[in-house]
Amino acid sequence: MTDDLHYLAYSAILTWLMLMTASFVRSKAWTPQGFMLGLGNRDDLPEPSAIAGRADRAAKNMLENLLIFAVFVLVARLGGTPPDDIATGAAVFFWARVAYFFIYLAGIPILRTAAWCVSIAGLIMILLASH
Repeated sequence: MTDDLHYLAYSAILTWLMLMTASFVRSKAWTPQGFMLGLGNRDDLPEPSAIAGRADRAAKNMLENLLIFAVFVLVARLGGTPPDDIATGAAVFFWARVAYFFIYLAGIPILRTAAWCVSIAGLIMILLASH
C-alpha cells in the first residue's frame, strides 16, 4: 500500500478512536455504572462534562473532514496523480488532525483552530497535486 492510502487508513482509525474516546468519556466507562451505561441503549446519558463535550465535537468534526479527505485522495488517485504527490498533503492532514484532537481535548481554542487550518492546508495540497 502506498503512503497516501496508509494515511487514509490511519485517518479512518483516528476517527474511530476519537469516536470511542468521546463515548468512553461521556459515559465514564471506566466506572462500573458508566461501563453498564455504555453497554445499554444510552437513553439516560448524563450531561457531558466540558472534556466530554470537546471530545464529541472533535470526533464529529473529524467525521466531516474524513469524508472530504477520502474523496480528495481517491479522486486524485483515480485521476492519475502519482501517490507520492498526494502523500505529503495526506501526511499533513493526518498529523494535523492528531494534534487537533489533543489540543481540542486540552481546551486550547486558538491553537485548536490553527491545527484545523493546517489540516485544511493538507487538503489543499492534495487538490493542487492533482491539477
